[in-house]
Amino acid sequence: MPAAQNDVASLDIPEVAPGDISQETMVNVTRTLSSDEFEGRAPGTIGEEKTVALLKERFRQAGLQPGNNGSWVQEVPLVEITGRDYAPLTVTGNGVNMSFDYASDWVGVTYREDARTTLDNSELVFVGYGINAPERGWNDYEGVDMTGKTAVILVNDPDYESEMLEGTFGGRAMTYYGRWTYKYEEAARQGAAGAIIVHDEFPAAYGWNVVESSWSGPQAYAQRGPNAPPLTKMNGWVQKGVAQQILTAAGYDLATLSAAAKRQDFEAVPLGLTASTSFSSDIRKFASQNVIGVLPGQERPDEYVMHTAHWDHLGRCTPAPDGDDICNGAVDNATGTAALVALAEAHADAGATDRSLVFLAVTAEESGLLGADYYAANPVVPLSQTVGGINMDAFQVAGPAKDVLVVGGGKSELDQFLEAALTDVGRVATPEPTPEKGFYYRSDHFAFAKRGVPMLYIDGGEDLVEGGIEAGAAVAADYTENRYHGPKDEFNENWDWSGVMNDLQLFYRLGRMMGNSASWPNWVEGDEFRAIRDESCAAGEGC
Repeated sequence: MPAAQNDVASLDIPEVAPGDISQETMVNVTRTLSSDEFEGRAPGTIGEEKTVALLKERFRQAGLQPGNNGSWVQEVPLVEITGRDYAPLTVTGNGVNMSFDYASDWVGVTYREDARTTLDNSELVFVGYGINAPERGWNDYEGVDMTGKTAVILVNDPDYESEMLEGTFGGRAMTYYGRWTYKYEEAARQGAAGAIIVHDEFPAAYGWNVVESSWSGPQAYAQRGPNAPPLTKMNGWVQKGVAQQILTAAGYDLATLSAAAKRQDFEAVPLGLTASTSFSSDIRKFASQNVIGVLPGQERPDEYVMHTAHWDHLGRCTPAPDGDDICNGAVDNATGTAALVALAEAHADAGATDRSLVFLAVTAEESGLLGADYYAANPVVPLSQTVGGINMDAFQVAGPAKDVLVVGGGKSELDQFLEAALTDVGRVATPEPTPEKGFYYRSDHFAFAKRGVPMLYIDGGEDLVEGGIEAGAAVAADYTENRYHGPKDEFNENWDWSGVMNDLQLFYRLGRMMGNSASWPNWVEGDEFRAIRDESCAAGEGC
């Protein structure tokens, strides 16, 4: 049955018995991966070599088969581009000549492997939120030829200020159209030479300091193949105050244009100004690896259920006050990687499901979901034959919770499987508290989702059995403030693993439900990924 024809009420959701999941495996693999010996597991380092070797051996011992045509790995060619010698961003026209300093006023990078990047008198066009969404009757680029021009784009999507979760773009909840990745991709598809996003802290969900630090220094990308999508010359950000100055010089007001951009009848506004800048880039190419194991299905082995987690972390990083400069990444994401091994063992012990189960440990998540994106762009098995999947990123070791936090809930029919699994384990789903921040689009599952494969992203709950919501929030805040992406995200022998094991029982049930189901869950009507899935299914032999 094509996915587009699935009836939610008729989804086949089999009953699943509890799994025999090894806490010893979780503890030992997490402890080993996050040890100083692995040096923070940065791609392209000795830490990667040790991580890949460990995963290959543990997958083999678990009873999996090599998942890539007899190999345990998929080579992921990466390129690191480091910009330097930035000229100011100059904006001229209408009798004005403005100059903006790199880092403090604007940042920019190139995705092209060019030694020198030059944006020369490129006409500026304000394109609102920079969205082209035919299924929603919305096109900010309608009637404008962007060839050689630079798009000035608002962050997030048009109804982010809503208090509700209803609207053309999901109300308060960010859609993919609100993510900066989409905005740059669409500008490139429109033929733009440059794309500049206007930073605004509330809709962006982070301050300018995050933009400045994230968009300066080395930037890693997957190397591009011969038929890769088009690229702009330069993608960047400007401070909101800079955007106000530019629009004032063009005879417009940022607030007025921003309000107009929220309407479906918005039309792009040529500003009568041009932008120029230039910079050099140092380019380094290297290879990393995704690790893939598969438990072949017994009835329909050419249909696949995906389990993903990223094995990488930051390597050596800014030292802590005690001089420790290894970002061990114990929670993020040695725990998720260990979960792949533990779940593989449990599923193999229980026997194969009807469909094949894939266990994919991806590289370079911390560099921008690169390993997952490379796999999804170069899948070992066709995406049209990939039923759906589960992503696991950073288990909080804080004891059992009454709930789970569902990131991106309401997007696909996989929610029906989740509801059944939660009922089995006696837990409830809590919607993410800040859907406007777009966390669904910021982990490895997104590489599959944007290509049409339904994926679940579930975090451990914060309503702890001991201490409730207040205790859970305190644990999350402590981790974010004191350990996240720092040298103190280290393994602790005193961790309480009971909550993690409860989470794994949920993931185990979800994997076996999908593995034994005859249904092909789709995105809900109106979701931004629905049309992609329907097209994929129509063209392939799966679904």
